[in-house]
Amino acid sequence: MAVPSAKSFHWQPLAPLPVGRVYCTPVESGGQLYLIGGCDEDGTPMSNCEVYSPEANQWTTLPPMPTPRAGVAVAGLGKQILVIGGMGVYQNPLSTVEMYNVEEGKWEQKSSLCEATMGVSVTVKDCCVYAVGGMGSDMCPQTNLQQYDIMKDLWLSLPAMPTPRYAASTFLRGSKIHVFGGRQAKNPVTAFEVYDIEAKSWTKFPSIPGRRAFSSCVMTEKNFFSLGGLQQARGYKRPKFVRTVDVFDIEQGDQPMVLGSAEAFHPIKNRWEHLPPMPTARCTCSSIVFKNRLLVIGGVSRGPSNAVEALCLADS
Repeated sequence: MAVPSAKSFHWQPLAPLPVGRVYCTPVESGGQLYLIGGCDEDGTPMSNCEVYSPEANQWTTLPPMPTPRAGVAVAGLGKQILVIGGMGVYQNPLSTVEMYNVEEGKWEQKSSLCEATMGVSVTVKDCCVYAVGGMGSDMCPQTNLQQYDIMKDLWLSLPAMPTPRYAASTFLRGSKIHVFGGRQAKNPVTAFEVYDIEAKSWTKFPSIPGRRAFSSCVMTEKNFFSLGGLQQARGYKRPKFVRTVDVFDIEQGDQPMVLGSAEAFHPIKNRWEHLPPMPTARCTCSSIVFKNRLLVIGGVSRGPSNAVEALCLADS
C-alpha cells in the first residue's frame, strides 16, 4: 500500500463538544464514536456521555452515566459500551463497572472490579474483556489481570502481571495481549510484557530503551513504536521532552532470530563501525583472539553449530 506524502495531510475543524473537559475517554462502537466522562474546569469528574455523527458533524447528548468519573477504561462491545473504574468525585479510584446499551439508550450496573482501580488498561478478545494493571486506593500500582465474562457478568482473576503499573498501552495480536510501558507513581515503566490468553502465562520482552513518561505507543502490523515523551532525568537534572522514537520488531520479538552482524568500536573516532557479518549467524558462541585474529567457535543456530570462523585484517 502506497504511503501518502506529508503534503497530502490537512486539519479539518469539527463540531465542538457541548461541554469542554479533560480526561474523557473516546471509544468506537457499532460504527459510532462515543465520548465518556471527564473532568470539568474545576477538576470535578463528570457523568457526561455523547455520540458524534460524522455525516451531520454534530454531537448528541446521551443519558448521563450513573456514576460521574474521569479517566475511565472503556470497551466497545458492538451495541454495548462497558465503562470500567476511573476516578470519582472524591478523587478516589473506583471499582464501579457500568454498561451502556446503545439501542435502548440506558445504563445498567454490572459486577464491580475485584478492587478499586484507576488507570486500568483494557483489551477485548472473543467477547471477553481483559483489564490489566491500574492504581488502587493506596495509590500503589497494581499487577492485577482480570477477565470479564459478558454473558455471566463475572470478573475472574488471572495470573498477575510481572511488573506493577498503571496507564499502560495494551495491544492485542492474535491470542496475546502486549502490555507496553505505563507508570509507577510519577516514574515511567520501561517493562514490555506479553500475556498469552491460551497458555495463561506471561512472558517478558526487551524493555523500552529510554525512561520516558507520557510517550505515545502505536502498533502496526509488524512493529511497536514508542514516540517522544518526557525523559526522566538522573541526579539533579531536570526532565525534558524528547523526540526519541524506539521501534520493536514484533516478529523478531515473538520468534527470536540469531544474528550474524559484527561491529567494532573505533577509540580514536569514538564511534561504532559496521564490520563484515559472520558467514554463519549464531548466538552464545565462544570467542578468543588467536594469532591476531578473532575466532568465533560453535554456538547455536537452529541447534548446536560446528562453525569456526575467524575475523581477520585484510593484510594479515
